Amino acid sequence: MYPDHVRHAPAERAVTAYQPTPLPPAAVHPAPVLPVQPGTVPAVASIVLPDGRIVTGYAIDHPQPAPLAAKPAVSRAAVNVALGGVGFLAVCGGLLLLTSFIAALTAFITQLITLAAVIFGGWVAVQVLGAGGHKGGTTVNIRRAVFKRNHFHG
Repeated sequence: MYPDHVRHAPAERAVTAYQPTPLPPAAVHPAPVLPVQPGTVPAVASIVLPDGRIVTGYAIDHPQPAPLAAKPAVSRAAVNVALGGVGFLAVCGGLLLLTSFIAALTAFITQLITLAAVIFGGWVAVQVLGAGGHKGGTTVNIRRAVFKRNHFHG
């Protein structure tokens, strides 16, 4: 079903050689000579490729990754959970105080209403059942009346 693996002879690779073209002396400008510190000259490296060629050039320094920031001793998630718990407890305590305040306020208002009812009821009772005599008003004496033909004769 699958074809058998067949090994082929490696193909001949064409090798191309490039010859540098020298620049005319008029085009070359001499570079100014600068003093160089001994440690700043990069090292020249040679590499042998698998096909036998040798490549020579400057070694490239690989950039070092930035050091990782040190992790705190306690994780951020643990800190957030702890702060959330403290906040929850503060809210619960506040709600407990709020409910206690509402209960106390309700009891106070109930006592005020009861006191007002007692005072007002006492005032009404004094007015109705007053201990003193009548102080003015109309006196009506009821006596035997005679009714003749639906007329009152008094």
